[in-house]
Amino acid sequence: MKISQKDLGVKIGIDPSSASGRMNHYETGRHMPDLATLKKLAKELNVPVNYFFCESQESATLACLIDQLDEDGKLKLIELLQSE
Repeated sequence: MKISQKDLGVKIGIDPSSASGRMNHYETGRHMPDLATLKKLAKELNVPVNYFFCESQESATLACLIDQLDEDGKLKLIELLQSE
């Protein structure tokens, strides 16, 4: 997303001296961030929290697109998918 691990970490409140290392551990799966940290990351990256749990790029794209819908749009999408 065109942001360094350190810059992202600092933007979500991690101490600059450890931001790069912590973010690297999260990205590589060595450590899992807690829910509060995931929420901060999602907000900073403008993605829904469930984005981080998607197993494919297609699922991640869908998660982002669905998150951008208003409530009426989400209800219409549910109706459409359930009718198939």
